[in-house]
Amino acid sequence: MSDRAGPSAPVVSRVDAVVFDVGRVLVQWDLRVLFAQVLDDPDEIAWVYAHAVTEAWHGQVDRGRALADMVAERRALFPQYAPVIEAYATRFPQSIPGPIAGTAELVEALAARGMPLYAITNFGAEFWDQFAPDWPVLDHFRDIVVSGCEKLAKPDPAIYRLAARRFGYAPERMLFIDDNADNIAAARALGWQGHHFRDAPTLAVDLRARALI
Repeated sequence: MSDRAGPSAPVVSRVDAVVFDVGRVLVQWDLRVLFAQVLDDPDEIAWVYAHAVTEAWHGQVDRGRALADMVAERRALFPQYAPVIEAYATRFPQSIPGPIAGTAELVEALAARGMPLYAITNFGAEFWDQFAPDWPVLDHFRDIVVSGCEKLAKPDPAIYRLAARRFGYAPERMLFIDDNADNIAAARALGWQGHHFRDAPTLAVDLRARALI
């Protein structure tokens, strides 16, 4: 019996560093969880999420726009929802109800084997300062590129180039893990290895296949 891999066996390239996304990979994120602490009506919560304080609008803070300017503009457009907008600005960590089940354990397993760990996250600078101190899993990461601090957001190729320079590894030697398919596609276009995150068990299978855990 031959011990050579058959023609359909996957080619697994060496990985010298693993790079995580944060939101919806390490931690849950849902603005509606925060809204529910201000509003009682589920239909009203859904309307605000779809029209007033939307993920698309929120993306501006991820790209480095000043939070104060965004909030003032939105309050003028939706004065009836001023309390929700104020909660968004001052209580953002409450939109992060908990960890993604199982991912922190994978981070710890990688760290225990000495794998260099990094992160690239779309996150407003002000919000990051509110969020990061409460999540010790982040202590495993040697460096984290925060989009709002850099005024660059995924999937802009520039943020991956910046991360590669900062982390000090060739893109093809890094595995990037993100829940957003567009972000993975952008990284792969620059030579990174990628894992489109769906859940921790599926990620664990990939990490084991690569002999990383």
